[in-house]
Amino acid sequence: MIGHELREFVDHVMDRRVIDDEDVRILQREILHEVVLTRDIIDVLVALDRAVADKSPLFADVLLAFCVDFSVWESRPTGRIDRDKAHWLVTTLSAGDGPTPLAQKIAFEVVREAESCDEGLVSFALRKADARIAIAPIAQRVVLAS
Repeated sequence: MIGHELREFVDHVMDRRVIDDEDVRILQREILHEVVLTRDIIDVLVALDRAVADKSPLFADVLLAFCVDFSVWESRPTGRIDRDKAHWLVTTLSAGDGPTPLAQKIAFEVVREAESCDEGLVSFALRKADARIAIAPIAQRVVLAS
């Protein structure tokens, strides 16, 4: 369950379809400053990432930090991504039309930060990284002539 302040924040953002720097500061300093993060809160923030196209780069930094801190260090078992946490993360990060670039980065960083990680999340993080590499254009090829 999410708090009243976060619900109002989501309504405000969805009405404007923008998350600017000031919104991120309010989220960090006023709404979630002394709140214990939960899966519900992370779910809502990840959903905002999918729903709002016009976002401050600060939002990505804050969401990434919240997700890694909560998943790896704040929820039990500490430092480990067990099967339950991995299933929740994969479901949350891949919802809708699939993971956003930020959701892909979150999965990768959670795997990197965790002391141990269920293979489901590792596979998800690596599969998405492989997809990005396969889609990337080959415009980086340089031919040198002598």
